[in-house]
Amino acid sequence: MEVIRAEHSGFCFGVRAAIDKTLEQIRKHPEATIHTCGQLIHNASVTEELARKGVDIISSPEEASPGDTVIVRSHGEPAAFYRAAEKCGLNVVDATCPFVAKIHNLVQDAWRRKKHVVIVGDRTHPEVIGINGWCENEAVIIHSAEEAQAYPYDEAYIVSQTTLNHQVLDDVVAVLKKKGVRTEVQNTICNATRDRQQAAAELAETCDAMVIIGGRNSSNTRKLFEICKKKCNISIFVENIADLPLKQLQKCNRIGIAAGASTPERDIKEVIATMSENNITNENISMAEFMDEIDASLRLPHTGDIVNGKVDQVNDNEVIVNMGCKKDGILTANEVSLEEGQTLTDLFKVGDEVQAKVIKTDDSDGGILLSKKRLEVNEHWNEINEALENKANIDVKVVKAVKGGVIAVYKEVSGFIPLSQLSNKYVETADEFLGQVLSVKVTRVDQRRNRAVFSHKAVLSEERQKQIDEIWSGLNVDDVVEGTVMRFTDYGAFVDLGGIDGLLHISEISWGKLKHPDEVLKIGQKINVKILSMNREKGKISLGLKQTTPEPWSVINDNYSVGQTVKGTVVQLKEYGAFVELEPGLDGLVHISEVANKRVANIGDELTVGQEVNAKILDIDTERKRISLSIKDALGEDAPEEAPVEEAEEDIPEEE
Repeated sequence: MEVIRAEHSGFCFGVRAAIDKTLEQIRKHPEATIHTCGQLIHNASVTEELARKGVDIISSPEEASPGDTVIVRSHGEPAAFYRAAEKCGLNVVDATCPFVAKIHNLVQDAWRRKKHVVIVGDRTHPEVIGINGWCENEAVIIHSAEEAQAYPYDEAYIVSQTTLNHQVLDDVVAVLKKKGVRTEVQNTICNATRDRQQAAAELAETCDAMVIIGGRNSSNTRKLFEICKKKCNISIFVENIADLPLKQLQKCNRIGIAAGASTPERDIKEVIATMSENNITNENISMAEFMDEIDASLRLPHTGDIVNGKVDQVNDNEVIVNMGCKKDGILTANEVSLEEGQTLTDLFKVGDEVQAKVIKTDDSDGGILLSKKRLEVNEHWNEINEALENKANIDVKVVKAVKGGVIAVYKEVSGFIPLSQLSNKYVETADEFLGQVLSVKVTRVDQRRNRAVFSHKAVLSEERQKQIDEIWSGLNVDDVVEGTVMRFTDYGAFVDLGGIDGLLHISEISWGKLKHPDEVLKIGQKINVKILSMNREKGKISLGLKQTTPEPWSVINDNYSVGQTVKGTVVQLKEYGAFVELEPGLDGLVHISEVANKRVANIGDELTVGQEVNAKILDIDTERKRISLSIKDALGEDAPEEAPVEEAEEDIPEEE
């Protein structure tokens, strides 16, 4: 058997750089809380290794706590990610592949120039999602020549996923040109991807079988497999040595090895070493002898196997189980869940069917040690795996605080909750959670290493989102709802509507003019506000307070009449008179000739801004929205009179 490795297999530059930056953060900041937003690379063994070093996986910046470090993976992230990370106070380490970052810049520039951006690639792939986020998610994403037939515009600015098959890009461009679309093509397929695919295709043409190594979720590895499959009928996709179909490969003389950009060197070498160790020709073993060895190994179960058998003997200390192989199984009392006062003879009888887990393949007497307890644990693991798959909640009990988080138990299975996943608020110490039963999401499972990671924060976030959805569904434009004033800004106030905030702009608070919201509002004050507009996608609600009361001029005749004496506040002084506010949004003019029963040369000598005065209404002009007032007429007849100052009304300037 000849094993040949394709050139350019394994980590690409971008992936290697992302891993190196992450390891550097771990080394330089051992006390820091480090996250990656999604898997750093599509490889389970690398992800597990980083998890052992304390690197947590989150799905959005909001899941991290202020001060945490978030690594941007080589796939890149949308522009909105960086804005959210800054808002959350996170330390961002950008490990975006330089080739991907270049696409971000191209797309952002094209979008600003009003170009119709087309991304050729898989719309569900993180890299494509990230690219689309640099043109406000307005790109048209095309994955095949068939999809290109439906392109609606007459011009296209085209970029592609870095790991795309070159033929797909060529086919899409050909279809668009045939439709008469003016195309501007940026060939953004990574050179390393092209070289890797070309080397694998050339090797596949000369081999009896091809083994492609990489993560199941890796887009570039799947494309590599598809290319090899066209060139070589026996093409096999494996993640690691556990997936190798050795019996099938033993029939082949020349085997090629290719690996995706996210595949560590150790995984590649393990596969090659395993194939070499099982090379029948090199070991000079006949096929019959080889099959005999396999049959012999199958006759005895291995540690961790689930086995079935019948009870041959039973006493208070142990149960002997016949499993149909050369050795008997031994089930001791301490490996069975017994209630108080129960013995093995109460539970088992000769001839009973028994299922158990192998914990040791050979005891001192040559038997195989079994456990019912650990089988139950295995069932509990199945429940945890099912919860992970279905994104279901399970209840765990916090039993111990450890560095970086707590140990929590689900039945007989222990798992880890990182400190950042204990709450949706900042947690300084885990002591307050000890002994509590928490509802959690399962975020990671490695049953082979007896490891599970839980998140209580994910449950709280989900519940919070449900509450927000319920609140949104209960709100409508023009509704008048009660809210609580939470905080001020120079441009308005934020009002809590029972779980979500709305903005009460300063211009919507009062019919009058305000310099700051605190002139009429207080923190914690309950107010009724009207919903002016809603944008659920952006999470924005605009509110109005003044709309809950009539606009003063709309009811002017109900509240005021000519000849009426009213009280007001001087709000503005002019050479020709003073403006007096009767109520917010309703001002009247006291002409200088109506200030006092004497000649007034300088109105500032008689009145000051903020002064409260009584005035008589001389005229109400509803069309021009003007009120003429007289302070001297409200003073009474006792004050001395002087010659009036005549000034034509039409010469009075508008209120400033």
